[in-house]
Amino acid sequence: MTDPEVQRLRRLDACAVSDALDKLQLPGVVTGLAQRSGGGRIAGRAVTMKVGPGQPPPGPAKHLGCTAIEQSDSDNVIVVEQRSGLEAGCWGGLLTLGAKVRGVAGVVADGPLRDVDEAMAYEFPVFSRSLTSRTARGRVVELGVQVPVTIGAAQGGEVTVMPGDYVLADRSAVIFIAAADIQRVLEAAEMIVAKEAAMAKAILAGTPIGEVMGGNYEHMLST
Repeated sequence: MTDPEVQRLRRLDACAVSDALDKLQLPGVVTGLAQRSGGGRIAGRAVTMKVGPGQPPPGPAKHLGCTAIEQSDSDNVIVVEQRSGLEAGCWGGLLTLGAKVRGVAGVVADGPLRDVDEAMAYEFPVFSRSLTSRTARGRVVELGVQVPVTIGAAQGGEVTVMPGDYVLADRSAVIFIAAADIQRVLEAAEMIVAKEAAMAKAILAGTPIGEVMGGNYEHMLST
């Protein structure tokens, strides 16, 4: 059964939740991770994966991404950190197919996505920092699953994402919400959506837009 907070989050857009984070003075907004495939927004709880150069953790050899998929379901978004600077895919076509078959909500990758045409053909939602044809083989390895990851550009705000944090992504931005903050963020965002819906209704009813978007709009987040 879907997490009730995930259900509520899926009814909101990234801009409303971004405004809620502003109102509560919380971090969490990351831009520059473009939607490469799939349609519409995604939301869920983070299953995290860190990818980079080095040696994989001890244990049986396993292709990167497989463990994250196996630990995910329809309530999860897989969140990948590959900020090594190396042009090497941190997600690819077979992983996309595996995640789709598993029913995963989507993938957010701060790094290069490989096989984007396959992701588009599968209509599976993937957001990524960039695109590449270069394989991970011989370049990067899976350094950990369900570990803290860092997402976002330094100049635009970095966010530490913990396993189980909440994720919302659409074409405007990717939003991360700490599990401890989800209730108050949802309440603030739902209030903002209700106010903006009332404003839209007034505009459609013929109220001049300058009157609707007067001084109250500028102070909406502080009330």
